[in-house]
Amino acid sequence: MVSGVDDVLAGLDPEQREVAETLRGPVCVLAGAGTGKTRAITHRIAHAVRSGVVDARSVLAVTFTTRAAGELRQRLRALGAPGVQARTFHAAALRQLTYFWPRVIGGEAPSVIESKLPVLVEACRQIRKNPDRSELRDIAAEVEWAKVTQIGPDDYVAAAAKHNRTPPVPAEEVARLYESYERIRRERHLVDFETILELTAAVMTEHQEVAGQIRQQYRYFVVDEYQDVNPLQKLLLDTWLGGRDDVCVVGDPNQTIYSFTGASPRYLTGFAVEHPGAAVIKLVRDYRSTPQVVDLANLVIAKGRSPHRLELVAQRPDGPRPVFADYDDEPAEAAGVARAIRKLLDGGVPSREIAILFRTNSQSESYEEALSKAEIPYVLRGAERFFERPEVRQAVVLMRGAARSAAHEPLASEVHQILTGIGLTPSPPGGGKAREKWESLKALADLAEDMAAEGADLPAFVAELERRASEQHAPPVEGVTLASLHAAKGLEWDAVFLVGVTDGMMPIIYAETPEQIEEERRLLYVGITRAREHLSISWALARAPGGRKGRRPSRFLDGLTGRSAATARAAASARERRPVAAPVSCRICAKTLTAAAEQKLGRCATCPADYDEGLLESLKAWRTATAKEAKIPPYVVFTDVTLQAIAERVPTTEGELLSIAGIGRVKVDRYGEAVLDLCRSAVA
Repeated sequence: MVSGVDDVLAGLDPEQREVAETLRGPVCVLAGAGTGKTRAITHRIAHAVRSGVVDARSVLAVTFTTRAAGELRQRLRALGAPGVQARTFHAAALRQLTYFWPRVIGGEAPSVIESKLPVLVEACRQIRKNPDRSELRDIAAEVEWAKVTQIGPDDYVAAAAKHNRTPPVPAEEVARLYESYERIRRERHLVDFETILELTAAVMTEHQEVAGQIRQQYRYFVVDEYQDVNPLQKLLLDTWLGGRDDVCVVGDPNQTIYSFTGASPRYLTGFAVEHPGAAVIKLVRDYRSTPQVVDLANLVIAKGRSPHRLELVAQRPDGPRPVFADYDDEPAEAAGVARAIRKLLDGGVPSREIAILFRTNSQSESYEEALSKAEIPYVLRGAERFFERPEVRQAVVLMRGAARSAAHEPLASEVHQILTGIGLTPSPPGGGKAREKWESLKALADLAEDMAAEGADLPAFVAELERRASEQHAPPVEGVTLASLHAAKGLEWDAVFLVGVTDGMMPIIYAETPEQIEEERRLLYVGITRAREHLSISWALARAPGGRKGRRPSRFLDGLTGRSAATARAAASARERRPVAAPVSCRICAKTLTAAAEQKLGRCATCPADYDEGLLESLKAWRTATAKEAKIPPYVVFTDVTLQAIAERVPTTEGELLSIAGIGRVKVDRYGEAVLDLCRSAVA
């Protein structure tokens, strides 16, 4: 716990300290990627509370995600300001609306719908339309855009044309579905997230006693990610403020990437105009990325048209230069990225600290396949939140029921039994939904093992899961992250691979206006600034093997790759001259092997294996102890297939160990002596 007011300010850099000491609003903090904005605003709030400037209960800190709100509350508790309310716009508004509804409107408060899709399905039936799920999601996105920009069904067609929207169906059809959706929603006494904000603002506007009570409660506002605020959220914020100006907003104009949803950076960039005399403080010291990554990010954004960009100043030591790579086709690019990741893993970079980022989710499949073939674990990061996944919800229900029983086995064992019953297997399936489910269950199992080591039992584990679910604090999943660039915002990794960076994908082909193209540039900037140390940017010259190589790297990289056209042609020529690896044959039946696991074993999966079971068990025990000491997952040392191959071949020299597919010099230097000692003992 922090001991005094001065301690709250200790360790802040000069600009962060200026934020923390500027206690009364209006304040605008322009905070670049990796500059410690959360640190600055939490210390500002804690300093204001601990110095007596404000009461903790009168502070409302607004974030965009439940997890960010949870992190804010956790940091504030550690800084001695536990009473601060940190919530999303929707959570804060719903709390107020639910409280005042019986008093000013009467009856039960409406039910909240998490998704618009079920209501839209019924709206579609009424006009005899049957869109597929993807089209339905796009229609829902159009309805959301209209609602956050305060555009009604009657005005949608004209507004869509004015804002260059490209709806998935004719605009007139979207308008009819929008009108029907709103009618069904009202008839069934339902509210969506946008309606929650709208009704809260309306209740405060129409009932002054409600506005007075809320404004009496909250006098000190902090809004994070202010560049992503939409008109409806701004309306609610202004209603909360009621003409007061004790508000601190934090954002980065370089990271404005949600304009298509209705978000507007003009509230951030125009804050000083809206609030004359506002303090404007810039945070530009980047503590996340190496100078090489920061320099590239600055160069990419500097070539844009924005007058509000921030130029970052790296604070970390030098690191490797970013890698630029072109490939003949998309499968070759995926395979090349998998090889580079394997090299990082062999060099000691944990898989959870590596990410592959792409422009659209449709690009994920080839990387899933390449990683599976290379036996590299991965996890997909999508729109569905961890604790909302069906398998996680099922697991929590089962564990909650088991926790109510009187007798309990050791935590790890009990949780493992429950998870095995709903699909957890010793090794992961190939890919897709089955792989996602397995990764979710494995993450729960790993968290149980961690808590078991601290002496927790099943009831304590269930309580921890419920706390994490309320704050959307998902347990870490071991594996390389696959994510879209939009989903990656706010995250960071030691190593990032930006893939498919071609014109037509980055910027995306339907980005036509100068504003849309600039947003695509900022999206690339966001991707670059996710990397702490290792950064690779790649593209494929053709979609499929043998296809026409007509693609070119993104225009945003012009002059930045350090590769001339002649260099690129020479690299392509070298690839064409590269010798093709000789086929690997089964040492038992001589059949050509194609699967990576079979090539590593040197035999068909169906051919009989002759190996020393005692040696295999010794190898597994050694691997477990080695992984535990290094605090890394066992598969990072050697996979099960590799241990099987060692047990079958029983190498006694370095050369024999290196001959096993997938074991390179790094692994031999690190683990070779111990493995060879076990093998020599087995044959002695």
